[in-house]
Amino acid sequence: MNKIVLPLAVTLLSVAAISTPAGASDKYGQTTTVETLAKSSTSWDGATLPAYPAGQPEVTLLRITIPAGQKLPVHTHPVINVGLLLKGELTVQTEDGKTLVLRAGDPIVETVNTWHHGQNTGTEPAVIVVFYAGTQGQPITQAR
Repeated sequence: MNKIVLPLAVTLLSVAAISTPAGASDKYGQTTTVETLAKSSTSWDGATLPAYPAGQPEVTLLRITIPAGQKLPVHTHPVINVGLLLKGELTVQTEDGKTLVLRAGDPIVETVNTWHHGQNTGTEPAVIVVFYAGTQGQPITQAR
């Protein structure tokens, strides 16, 4: 059951605001579209995502705003998570030097159990929405 938490939650979130089935027209002739933003069994750095842990599933959805120029502390995520950068620019770097630059509209399948940091390398606040799929009582982020 835990293995379907993330795909199910992402699917539910992506269609929550849809009032008609994909491809169907509403009474005004407007067509609903569905776009897959991220689907992967590996994180952005190429590592295979771990199995979901046993226990009662718990999902968390955060909107994180990072001021221009701010560098976040080195941290890790013990749970699978995906994000979508809504605004700005964000550079993510692992301790071994792998780097990913995100711009508004870019998705990220985040690293799990890998020490890394993010930095807003743009000139405006970076806003990212991140969905975490864990279990009750399990932290979603751990700082060093």
